[in-house]
Amino acid sequence: MAIVVVLFNLNTTTDVSAYEEWARSTDLPTVNALPSVNKFTVLKAQGTFSGEASPYQYIEIIDVADMDQLTTDVSTSVMQEISKQFQEFADNPTFIVSESL
Repeated sequence: MAIVVVLFNLNTTTDVSAYEEWARSTDLPTVNALPSVNKFTVLKAQGTFSGEASPYQYIEIIDVADMDQLTTDVSTSVMQEISKQFQEFADNPTFIVSESL
């Protein structure tokens, strides 16, 4: 099992409420319905534990059941459109593939 962590800020031209509505109505249900995904969560950063501003506005956590299947899933036309929309909102997101110890 793998976990993909995505760290990102919104583009300066992105309307926050438009992104958050898209995330709730489109991104979350679509990605959570993929056969390869156990659970997909989008988090809005509130700051660091020490009280400083977070370097990232949003964090996505994708609990992946099968990485090979995820590769197949993200190549579909539906997910290609979701990815395109995400790229319009997000400024240079970082995707980190990880695993539990």
